[in-house]
Amino acid sequence: MLKLYNSLAREKQEFVPIVRGQVRMYVCGMTVYDYCHLGHARVLVVFDMITRWLRASGLQVTYVRNITDIDDKIIKRAAEAGEPIDALTGRFIAAMDEDAAALGVRKPDHEPRATQFVPQMLHMIQTLVDKGLAYVAASGDVCYAVRDFPGYGKLSGKSLDDLRAGERVDVVEGKNDPLDFVLWKSAKPGEPAWESPWGPGRPGWHIECSAMGDELLGAHFDIHGGGQDLQFPHHENEIAQSEGAHGHTFVNYWLHNGFVRVDDEKMSKSLGNFFTIREVLEKKFSDDKIKGAEIIRFFILRAHYRSPLNYSDQHLDDAKGALTRLYTALKNVPPAEVPIDWGQPAATAFKAAMDDDFGTPEAMAVLFELANQANRTQDALVSGLLKALGGVLGLLQHEPISFLQGKASAVSTMGIRSWFEATVVPTEARINKMIEERLAARKAKDFKRSDAIRDELKAAGIVLEDTPQGTVWRRD
Repeated sequence: MLKLYNSLAREKQEFVPIVRGQVRMYVCGMTVYDYCHLGHARVLVVFDMITRWLRASGLQVTYVRNITDIDDKIIKRAAEAGEPIDALTGRFIAAMDEDAAALGVRKPDHEPRATQFVPQMLHMIQTLVDKGLAYVAASGDVCYAVRDFPGYGKLSGKSLDDLRAGERVDVVEGKNDPLDFVLWKSAKPGEPAWESPWGPGRPGWHIECSAMGDELLGAHFDIHGGGQDLQFPHHENEIAQSEGAHGHTFVNYWLHNGFVRVDDEKMSKSLGNFFTIREVLEKKFSDDKIKGAEIIRFFILRAHYRSPLNYSDQHLDDAKGALTRLYTALKNVPPAEVPIDWGQPAATAFKAAMDDDFGTPEAMAVLFELANQANRTQDALVSGLLKALGGVLGLLQHEPISFLQGKASAVSTMGIRSWFEATVVPTEARINKMIEERLAARKAKDFKRSDAIRDELKAAGIVLEDTPQGTVWRRD
């Protein structure tokens, strides 16, 4: 029985999908005007872990993680850089994809960009205007009338009298109430704009997630996730928009990961105390960035996703030492390839930990117990289970010797983009060779190997399609 902590209910609850066996999940992604920092890395890794576990539990998951590719910060950064907005956002989307792949984060099923869903946003705004929940302010902006939505504050637990405009909530002249927030921003000279019933403008930040979630997952879906900082105002405003427009529950379970902290302060760009993923890899792991990226992933998952995560060089060194212990066990006792038997005691303990609100610290304790057992018994089946369970978390999939010798990659003279292209994204020749290997495996009725090749390509963003004329591929 999977239980998860629902921020809306403020307690752990049994997870019951709306449609049996299926999960629809939306996670707020990045605003692409800079490189991803470790706070972003935590969001990427945590919800990748959650998606992996849901699928390992036999659930069919549709995972949506959006990209905000238009907002004030993006416009400002593009102007400062003297480049078109789409060039800026395209550059940082590519960088985000590189960083995510380095961390072992699989691509979501859908990765919508805000600029691609403006018509859906306009439709939802019009619905809110028609229902009397939105109005045109004196500035020409369209605003949401917060006090006219009875449930406002139920996610954050704040009363209307206690609420104040939070981070990224604009102060607009002519609003009916200081707490009202912008749905549609009237165009300013030199800024990108779309036509609307209220004149040229662009969407506010909050409306994009309501509209994209509605379009891709439906007006009522299972899980909505993101960083703890989004609980208010962003997710609170999403509830007001979506439930105001549709008149029924928007999301059943709200999941929020904890902050990454430096010196007991939240890591964020606004505070200036952030470290990008690339900076950490270059500073700490310049000799082997692939190894370093797995250490960062391990560091993130070693803590429970809801707890604060304190960043320091010492903590990364501790994570490196701990991950090295697991790889050492796999080197000393070469693992047999085994399926996971969830009735086996160690696997049962692992499953119990993960089913209890994705308890990765307890699940990792099982991995260390298996490593000790493998070293003690020299049993390849035990080390095989260690590797298989590690794989559920996206860990322990490198060759142990190369990991331990610091030769998991040769990137010391390469930029991270070159390293990414050479090692993470398969070349066309490599793709065709893997397709041939898959075909040979299928002819030999080795379907496990065939599926493994397909999954490896899918994780790298390569989709295979079997046709009467043979197998064709495309980049997702």
